[in-house]
Amino acid sequence: MTALVLLSLQLSSVLSCSEAQEHIASAVNPEDSVSMMTTYGVNTLISDSGVIKYRIVTERWDVNTVRQPSRWEFMKGIFFEQFDEQFHVQAYIQADTAWYFDKMRLWKLRGRVSIRNVKGLIYTSEELYWDGMKHEFYSTVFSRVVTPERTMEGSYFRSDEKMEHYLVTNSKGSFMASDMEAEEEEPAATEQNDSLAEEPYVRPAPQKHRKY
Repeated sequence: MTALVLLSLQLSSVLSCSEAQEHIASAVNPEDSVSMMTTYGVNTLISDSGVIKYRIVTERWDVNTVRQPSRWEFMKGIFFEQFDEQFHVQAYIQADTAWYFDKMRLWKLRGRVSIRNVKGLIYTSEELYWDGMKHEFYSTVFSRVVTPERTMEGSYFRSDEKMEHYLVTNSKGSFMASDMEAEEEEPAATEQNDSLAEEPYVRPAPQKHRKY
């Protein structure tokens, strides 16, 4: 009887040790998810409200709908042509890398960012945001704006999509002598309220917004 009890205990011990154990891997982090679509050698037109507005040229285009917010990624650089209503080129935009957050209609351009428009304006920075809902550009890092008349630099930049009306803060720059002579003839009250002035240039003061 004792032998049977010992045999029963040994069998139960062996069976309990041989039970299969479930191995569960950790959950996949959405931030590590791969792109849902990758396209190489892209040259395509982009429309807005049924009107062709841009041409995109890029070596690689990744679409990721798993990461939140969902996005397009351009890690090999990107080049834009910007068109007006008559399909005339108005500006050229390029950057080393770019992300487009489709639900917010927001572009983030990084690296050697530059914009050139048909009026001779050249904008350069290391980072620029392009808000497709507000139809404006803005940057919170050092930016440089060069026009045929003047050169401006500042730590904050905001502009409309046509780069015709823009704002620079904490700015410094060089200007033509004609600008300075015209400025000396302006009354002092204009300089105190220059953020609302319609003149193309008013002498900038530190830590204040200036409109050009």
